[in-house]
Amino acid sequence: MTAHEDSTSISPASRVLLTLAAIAVAFAAADTYVVVLALPDMMTSVGLETEELQRAAPIVSGFLLGYVAILPLVGRISDLRGRVPVLLASLAVFAVGSLVTAAAYDLETIVAGRLIQGIGGGGLIPPTLALVADLWPPQRRGLPLGIVGAVQELGSVLGPLYGAAVLAVGDWRAIFWLNCAIGLVLAAAMLPLRPSRPLRLSKGPFDKLKGQGRGRFDWPGATLAVLSLAALSLVMLAPTRLVQDVEIGRAYLPVTGDSRWLTPLALATFALAALFVLRLATARRPLVDWRAWPALARETDLWGALLLTVALGAVIVTFASAEPESGGISPAAPWLVPVAVVAAIGFVVRQRRAARPLIPRGALSSRPAWGAIVVSFFIGSALIAALVDIPFFARLTVYRDSQLDAALVLVRFLVALPVGALLGGLLLRRFPAHVLTAVAMLLSAVAFWHMATWDATSLDHPVETWSLVLGGLGFGLAIAPVNAVLLAHTADDVHGVSSALLIVARMVGMLLGISALTTIGLQAFYAASDKIAPVAEICGAGATLCDDYKDAVRDAGIAQLHAVFVGAAICAVIAAVLALLLLRPSTDTTRAEA
Repeated sequence: MTAHEDSTSISPASRVLLTLAAIAVAFAAADTYVVVLALPDMMTSVGLETEELQRAAPIVSGFLLGYVAILPLVGRISDLRGRVPVLLASLAVFAVGSLVTAAAYDLETIVAGRLIQGIGGGGLIPPTLALVADLWPPQRRGLPLGIVGAVQELGSVLGPLYGAAVLAVGDWRAIFWLNCAIGLVLAAAMLPLRPSRPLRLSKGPFDKLKGQGRGRFDWPGATLAVLSLAALSLVMLAPTRLVQDVEIGRAYLPVTGDSRWLTPLALATFALAALFVLRLATARRPLVDWRAWPALARETDLWGALLLTVALGAVIVTFASAEPESGGISPAAPWLVPVAVVAAIGFVVRQRRAARPLIPRGALSSRPAWGAIVVSFFIGSALIAALVDIPFFARLTVYRDSQLDAALVLVRFLVALPVGALLGGLLLRRFPAHVLTAVAMLLSAVAFWHMATWDATSLDHPVETWSLVLGGLGFGLAIAPVNAVLLAHTADDVHGVSSALLIVARMVGMLLGISALTTIGLQAFYAASDKIAPVAEICGAGATLCDDYKDAVRDAGIAQLHAVFVGAAICAVIAAVLALLLLRPSTDTTRAEA
């Protein structure tokens, strides 16, 4: 009897595993926002001035690039290799990325660390969502999916708070040292649940969980790994106390040239890394089971994954590094967009011709399955308007002198998101997923439509909190139903890659959405600005900028944001309509929709 037939077969170990995975997802999501308060100090530490914010943009976009670009590959590997190995590997990568960021000595190493962090953090989500489908029957998935969605959204609230708490007692590096420690602790807690067999390609939902907890841990390999990472961090940090010590400082004197990577300590680091690789190659039960890789590579379309990664990476850099004040795309778009198009076309061709394509043929053939991905795209397109433009509106109007107070306005929206996610999971037991999703997005559309009526004093009134809460609840309510539909209408052996595509669709929707909505908003701003009378006419001949003129410019900015909110409301309505049309139970499947 499978878990789909008897929910009582869900073991305590499986519940613990999902709990640990959810905690890991929460920390990874928080890391997306943790640099909000730490960014100025991070910039100063690598010699950037605070006005050079654009040069520091890769610190944020690098994490996002790693988080999204390889998600389909990670999802597919979790289908083939198993959920637990991918979770463990992702936590290890996240911890290494945190260590590199914490020990970084210039902008390039910070960006590299954030990129590695993003790869590890993003890799946690597809196997976690797939675990819910592996362990819970379709009619019982609502609540666990709601919990996973809630902790993921909670990261947007906890990230800045977590960063502020650490900065109150330490510097920005302490944030990432803690991230490293938390990642390793979570990985250690999951180790007893790891599989003992090297590779499983069978189709059963529980096959990936059999045999967990057996096999001895490779302590020598783990020791070499820890020593290698510790030595690496010392090379990168080069603590002043050690460098200036008469004896220890010799380890930091380059053997030749002036590179820190040619010092005796660096050479010792390379030697430790070589011993670690040798241990992997010779150990009977190595820390990293590389023996599974050849079989895994044969089952995975690596060329297709590379093409899709390039396409997504180009899209992310094009839109994530844009300047919202001046346009919706990066100045490098003229060459990034063609790269994205060529890579996307190459992926489509590869997908049709490969013997074992990255997305197995027929994986998303069901209307509700591909419909969930389309709906997720439009949800992301609407959501980004709230995340970017609500604080912008607050700063433009009632909180001109406090960026923090303006950002806190968004907290009312963000707190409602995880609450809505939990509520959506519970309501799935009573209402069809397509109806619940449509109602949720209509709630968000109503909230946006009301935001489009805000004036310069609206945020002074407590009643406006309700529109923010309503919008957040709407987006939260839609999370579990959309995930449930996708999992209910895809096969067990593609839950990882399909979950990854759902996340990718939402993130790409956010990036394209902010570009399109910003363009629309700027057109409204220019139209309103053209109607403003000259300064001399408003303020008098020879006068400087007066309050009346400043208010006129502010009103043009409000018109810009009104256009954005109307556009977001339209995106939310489109998502609601598509949910009713595409997410209703398919007639060509015997799977029960959650």
